[in-house]
Amino acid sequence: MQNGQGNTANSKQATQGRALRIIISGGGTGGHIFPAVSIANALKKLRPDTEILFVGANGRMEMEKVPAAGYKIIGLDIQGIQRKSILKNLMLPFKLIGSIIKAGSIIKEFKPDAAVGVGGYASGPLLYAASQKGVPTLIQEQNSYAGVTNKWLSKNAKKICVAFDGMDKFFPAAKIIKTGNPVRRESVNTAGKREAAFQEYKLSSGKKTILVTGGSLGARTLNNSILANLDKIIAADVQLIWQTGKVYYKGIIEKLGENYHPNIRIMEFVNRMDLAYAAADVIISRAGAGTIAELCIVGKPVLLVPSPNVAEDHQTKNALALVEHQAAVLVSDLEAEVQLVPQALALLNNEAEQAQLSANISKLALPNADEVIAQQVIDIINTKK
Repeated sequence: MQNGQGNTANSKQATQGRALRIIISGGGTGGHIFPAVSIANALKKLRPDTEILFVGANGRMEMEKVPAAGYKIIGLDIQGIQRKSILKNLMLPFKLIGSIIKAGSIIKEFKPDAAVGVGGYASGPLLYAASQKGVPTLIQEQNSYAGVTNKWLSKNAKKICVAFDGMDKFFPAAKIIKTGNPVRRESVNTAGKREAAFQEYKLSSGKKTILVTGGSLGARTLNNSILANLDKIIAADVQLIWQTGKVYYKGIIEKLGENYHPNIRIMEFVNRMDLAYAAADVIISRAGAGTIAELCIVGKPVLLVPSPNVAEDHQTKNALALVEHQAAVLVSDLEAEVQLVPQALALLNNEAEQAQLSANISKLALPNADEVIAQQVIDIINTKK
């Protein structure tokens, strides 16, 4: 495995030649879409004349988010396995075949120099069709445990960009580049923003603060854990910035009221993650790969509660990759309601452990992943030529 950070080709090579045409495929969740857009932006930075086309899955989040970021997207009629509906699964083989045929047509018309897969339903058909037509492909595997589709696609991929060590368990070692996961840079730029953060949230800079974030939709376990232990947080005179997520916000506000306590800020969604990170002394989070990439750059003490509702339990594996470096505390989903808040409060009172966790998680940061991956895409095109 090669380490891609600091090992990019020279900038002259990255700015010469005809306009490149690149397809980026995948999506389904913000954890796939934000890195995909970051890679696209980095490609445009390296080669401003690059033409980029996204391919996503109809009805999924990318069909709105990608155009909002300024890029064209075409949708495939593809879905994953529906655990709750056997009838819908009967259509899956036909949708897969139809998506591969449509992907082939897209490739024939767009004539890409390379195709990039970031995960999600559309990524499989598109990268398969691309490899069949001789288009060099690159896989961006975000998690510490590779999914079935990416393992299958890796046989024909030219490069596989990963964020964790030990990925040669899943992929050919010679193809692996450790690049890290792209992050939204505006979200992790926390330097010098702590006072502004406390002003934004109308909190005291003299009190210890916990940030709880379960993503844009929210996390039931995190919300229930906070609800069950609000008395402990208030008794400790600790401040809380609590992102409930869209699904749970209304119910929590109906239960607690808009202004529950002066130390508690209840929010459906945090628009300025940089300020939330800047205010936090300790962070409680799920363990999605994109979130972990941000947390490593932010460098604050973290308690991770992996979601059990994901393929191959990959969030637990992501979290363990940090725990092995003494870079995070893991609390299981089953034990969170009892253990999470007491462990967070204990950590707030243990400055030595906070310092160790901060130092260790910061060592795992790979802040330039988007540019490194973009350069790898350009390299596989140059290699083919």
